[in-house]
Amino acid sequence: MFRNSEGYYDPTAGMALSQTMKEYRSQRRNVWKRQYGMKNRPRIYVASPYSGNVGKNSAAAIRYCHYVINQGKMPVASHLLYPQMLDDDIPEERELGQMFGLSLLALCDEMWVFGSRISSGMETEIAEANRLNKPIRYISEEEMR
Repeated sequence: MFRNSEGYYDPTAGMALSQTMKEYRSQRRNVWKRQYGMKNRPRIYVASPYSGNVGKNSAAAIRYCHYVINQGKMPVASHLLYPQMLDDDIPEERELGQMFGLSLLALCDEMWVFGSRISSGMETEIAEANRLNKPIRYISEEEMR
């Protein structure tokens, strides 16, 4: 029961406030439901070549991540993350980045392998995915079109 500032019962204002709160809660529920769906998308480990032409391969990996997002999934691309902070030319740092990537792979639901070339790093990732019984999907450039 809503009362005005003088303490009198005010059903009109009470109904208006009640309706406003119902609409607000309904909108928030829709937002929470949408956000829950985004946060709980299946995680896909993106495997693609990095070494060699790093600029071209990084651009391709970003394109692959967009493909994963458009499939309603969440991409995890460690080869786009760790080279930003670790030097691939220093063997200890390269190994550390690879181990971090394999740790992320363990948290993912699947691995998707992109492109026609399998690098040595990708071979290690594929072997780990097999060891962890992760589903592996191979995706060609033609499939992405």
